[in-house]
Amino acid sequence: MISKTMEDAINKQINRELYSAYLYLGMSAYCESANLKGFAKWLRIQAKEEQDHALKFYDFIIARGGKISLGAIEATKTKWASTGKIFEEVYAHEQKVTGMINALVEMAAKEKDHASFEMLQWFVKEQVEEEENASAILAQINIVGDVPGHLFCLDHELGKRE
Repeated sequence: MISKTMEDAINKQINRELYSAYLYLGMSAYCESANLKGFAKWLRIQAKEEQDHALKFYDFIIARGGKISLGAIEATKTKWASTGKIFEEVYAHEQKVTGMINALVEMAAKEKDHASFEMLQWFVKEQVEEEENASAILAQINIVGDVPGHLFCLDHELGKRE
């Protein structure tokens, strides 16, 4: 059985993961409108991945006999100054999510909730990957220049994501 403290915290994280999906979907739509189809595809796949993360938390609460509590998802902005600004925000957002996951790990340890602690290790590893990917794309944008014409090859490469 999951403690009420962990249940509430993980329910909050479900909302945060769905917000992340919403954020990345909005970024994808912006890239579509800028005719950067590869960036749009990468971000749309990222949005789906965030939904999957939310469901992983959801399934964990259910498996532990807890109750799901879904709150409203905060609206996101719809315009960015450039593709580089989008990926600056993606990287900063992933760093913020890492902090949230770390706080859950600390809470699980404090609560002596070994099952939650173990499940959260998957997210700890996932966040290393998420930050690395966002940082690498941002670095590439900074190398080629944050100008749509310069982003053509990177856009093509990101469009290959499955």
